[in-house]
Amino acid sequence: MPRSSMHLNLFVLGRGHHEAAWRHPLATRRPMTDLAYYRDLARTAERGLLDSLFLADILTLGIGEGMESNAVGGLEPITLLSALAGATTHLGLIGTASTTYMEPFNLARQFASLDHISGGRAGWNIVTSWAPGAERQFGREAQPSHADRYERAEEFVALACALWDSWADDAILDDPASGRFADARRIRAPNHAGPHYRVAGPLNLPRPPQGRPVLVQAGSSDTGRRFAARHAEAVFTAHLEKATALEFHRDLKALAHAEGRDPDGVIILPGLSAIIGSTEAEAKRIERELGELSDPEIGRARLSGRFGGHDFSHLPLDRPLSVEDFPAPETVQAARSRTQVITGLVARERPTLRGLLARLAGARGHYCMAGTPEGVADMMENWFRAGAADGFNLMPPILPAMLERFIDGVVPILQRRGLFRTEYAGPMLRDQYGLARPPRQEPGRIAAE
Repeated sequence: MPRSSMHLNLFVLGRGHHEAAWRHPLATRRPMTDLAYYRDLARTAERGLLDSLFLADILTLGIGEGMESNAVGGLEPITLLSALAGATTHLGLIGTASTTYMEPFNLARQFASLDHISGGRAGWNIVTSWAPGAERQFGREAQPSHADRYERAEEFVALACALWDSWADDAILDDPASGRFADARRIRAPNHAGPHYRVAGPLNLPRPPQGRPVLVQAGSSDTGRRFAARHAEAVFTAHLEKATALEFHRDLKALAHAEGRDPDGVIILPGLSAIIGSTEAEAKRIERELGELSDPEIGRARLSGRFGGHDFSHLPLDRPLSVEDFPAPETVQAARSRTQVITGLVARERPTLRGLLARLAGARGHYCMAGTPEGVADMMENWFRAGAADGFNLMPPILPAMLERFIDGVVPILQRRGLFRTEYAGPMLRDQYGLARPPRQEPGRIAAE
């Protein structure tokens, strides 16, 4: 796809990405276990020709983080995406799965199944899992360190790819006359034995239509960037201003080139959470309403989680912050990239804790704005043409209202400006992202071993 056309992914989270969205009258009142709710969102996204829909996964319920005053309890992503495959025809379906708390064989089997079910529209958002308390859900005494999680992820991804490649594309013969269903010579077992995993293989179903699901990643720490440069085909990233998005875009493309990859094969999608009104005044009114519905103590608890459980209870809400009020990002074993976004904002702007929590309430450190469809399109065009983004990870603050306003208001403007497609490029997610189908690698020694 030409660089003049941006990519747009829909990130679905609860009733919207603003932490108070569930209380706003524009938000759905449907349960977050209602398949029809997600089906309608997916069909709206496909009506707008969006590339893909993404579901995160949260392994803990957030007890102690204000969960009694927050909408929680969504469906498991891979199961839900399989259901959405039958309700859509072109929309990519990206789900989160953890390399720390899943096994390579099961994960490879699940995503291969999703790719077959959807006709080649699956994507895997690779996470190493940082949520405090996740280890207790899996019978472990402690969560691995940041470095250990990424070391494990390297072997995991290499093994998953080897499992997807264990069947050649022509392994299925399905020839009743000869009595041969498959050519066993075209199915090879990885027989992997590494520091973290021992898997014989082969996978017990054929190679996915896309060769493998599109690999997506969202870590922006130094370790996360290098991991993305080696593996990721799409990257979700958080930036509060264009300058840092530009730096990240340039750095990651350069790292990908240094790994011997085509930088154009790494699509970078900063998060965008836009409150859209027919006028600026309407958008600002909705922004104020969301702010009034927010509870700063919920925000304080969530901030603690972002910093691995650090205690912020002693900080007054209305005193300007300094970076000394926070642990150094390199010491945090949780989502290190997001802590860097937060401490960078504090260093630049010296907000009060109340002001910082208000900023984070909108989309947890992603770019937020309130304006008209024209204003949102102007911002997107500015970042895209400047080279700060290859498109955007859309994070509607209120669902379904702000998604519908984006599809009906912003998408036509982008299309008129020649910045977004007017039809889908093909049936598979790789078609929408402009990514080549990876050739099969013959099973052999896995590099991460």
